[in-house]
Amino acid sequence: MNIKYKAGMTLYRSLVSTFFTLGGLKILNRKYKNDMYGRDGNVKDIPEGCIWVHAVSVGEVQSASSLIRQIKRTSTYPCVLSTVTTTGRDMALRLLDGIADRIIHSPFDTRKFVSRSLDAIRPAIYITMETELWPEMLSQLKARNIPAFLANGRLSEKSFKRMKRTKFFWRGVIECLSKLMVRFEKDKEKFMTFGVPEEKIIITGDCKVDALLERRKQTSPEKWNWLKKNNAPLFVAGSTHQGEDDVVISAFRIIHRKYPDATLAIVPRHPERALMTVASALPYSDIHAELLSRIDREKCNHNSNVIVIDRVGILFDLYAAADAVFVGGSLVEKGGQNPFEPALFGLPAIHGPCMTDFPDTSRMDSMCAAVCVNNDSELAHAWEEALSPSSSAKALRDCDAYFRTLGGAAKRTWAEIESYMLDRKKAGE
Repeated sequence: MNIKYKAGMTLYRSLVSTFFTLGGLKILNRKYKNDMYGRDGNVKDIPEGCIWVHAVSVGEVQSASSLIRQIKRTSTYPCVLSTVTTTGRDMALRLLDGIADRIIHSPFDTRKFVSRSLDAIRPAIYITMETELWPEMLSQLKARNIPAFLANGRLSEKSFKRMKRTKFFWRGVIECLSKLMVRFEKDKEKFMTFGVPEEKIIITGDCKVDALLERRKQTSPEKWNWLKKNNAPLFVAGSTHQGEDDVVISAFRIIHRKYPDATLAIVPRHPERALMTVASALPYSDIHAELLSRIDREKCNHNSNVIVIDRVGILFDLYAAADAVFVGGSLVEKGGQNPFEPALFGLPAIHGPCMTDFPDTSRMDSMCAAVCVNNDSELAHAWEEALSPSSSAKALRDCDAYFRTLGGAAKRTWAEIESYMLDRKKAGE
């Protein structure tokens, strides 16, 4: 390890220690309801030699679920999954309860908590999903000679720019990884910026696709059909951020003139914004917005033509029921949200120009599995086009063709890890 990295680790540990000395543990426990040695009980009964997979929240848990299923299908390793957020844990229980051997809270990235966790769990392999590069954890894994892998690796533009400012430090952190499995070529290019040897980075595709294909089998489009009035279209705007609600509602008003019984379901990326999203419709006398929690399903009060979803975990099912969609985080500089989810149901992933977190979106556009729009009128036009029977049939074929080029990422990822471990065993390490 280079001197600058060691100095960086010393500073990192000092800052983390200061944060916890000043009450950081209480703050984090309150925010994440995360107490690995409290609510989760004793972790010392986990079989030694397990695979520890870490996934911070909902998106990473989805990616991890397909990988863990692959591991359990083809090996005898016990699997432990750690999460950070409450929503991530809820998703883990939904997707992997009874499949993962244990689902636990991740330890905070301090010397004491990480050391105590590794002593208790004693993993043979550690796999971290997507962007989760915790310096203390990776440093201690390397010191203990426990192989650590990055799976479904990616770096958002925001993280990439931030990390480049202290490249000397992050280069040392990334060097602690035995191998990096990344989604696409652009992800590989970003990691190579930190001096990672090309042969250490493997492009495996996106594990999330495998997980979503599995989830699709368990989804019933009829579940949310009650939102539709007189079989009129249901439009779903998924994972919207502040600055997008006005555009989405404006586009819906254009559509609403032609389809007066149409319904728009807006799913804010952060549910606490739900009331703010409702307020976005107040200036329009012809649009009435209401929270989902305030609608009586039995009476199905559709004075509300815009329904704002103030619950988590139902967007995937809403996409299954939708006639046309919009993928949020893309008309503002947020890097975009997952375009795969609606496309799995044969719906072109209509999105804005800011999709940097999902670099394969440009290929989806070229294969007509996604459509880029820049404003409300273009969004309204794309929505109306999606309702055409001929366009709908073509979209189904185009989306299917796109997904035939994907899939199998979890299998490829696990094959790379197994191969590494076999080589390590042969070398007597």
